Amino acid sequence: MKDLVVIKSYPNGITLHLNEEASFDDILDEIAGKFSEAKGFFGTASMALSIEGRSVTDAEEIAVLDTIRKNSSVNVVCIVGRDDAVNKNFIKALAHMEKKLNGGDDGQFFKGTLKNNEVIETDNSIIILGDVYPGSAVISAKNIIVLGGLYGEAYAGGNGMEGAFVAALEMEPERIIIGDFKYKTGTRQSKWSIRPKVQPKIACVKNNRIAFEPLTKDLLSSF
Repeated sequence: MKDLVVIKSYPNGITLHLNEEASFDDILDEIAGKFSEAKGFFGTASMALSIEGRSVTDAEEIAVLDTIRKNSSVNVVCIVGRDDAVNKNFIKALAHMEKKLNGGDDGQFFKGTLKNNEVIETDNSIIILGDVYPGSAVISAKNIIVLGGLYGEAYAGGNGMEGAFVAALEMEPERIIIGDFKYKTGTRQSKWSIRPKVQPKIACVKNNRIAFEPLTKDLLSSF
């Protein structure tokens, strides 16, 4: 019988090629079996995940992630799309960022888009796997990483942590506060006016103000 799931491992991540005709429940069963068998091979690696072969819904993506987590120790940092330019830019930068979180800076993940004035607050560093729409906010006592667009508000370094930062794939925030320093745009954005712009940036405090710089691996190495 043809494999329902083919796993390919790369230095920065894993690709799952899913059978287009099989039932999704059967695919999840095979993912569970294969990751359970390969648990020793993958170890506790942090990886990006790419899904190919068939289209999957957001709910199915979550089911795939849950299945992997329940049957292995792999830490899926993000689900990679098909845009090679974005992938190459961001996977390299996030490799250092993820290593930093796992190296002693307690962190957590949130998968989903914040909208309709939603707020998420944590005492840890946080990685948002989605967008933060205007009117919504992320509040962290440490660092904030948005694997999507930051169009709302971000508050980092609330515990007085020096060197706190906010990073995002698309950096167009309404407001950013890092420690005691504030940045605010002149106009309020509408989520309907958002256009895709590949602008990975990091915001940090320099010379007593919030500065924005291109998000690169070399830059992250300095944090």
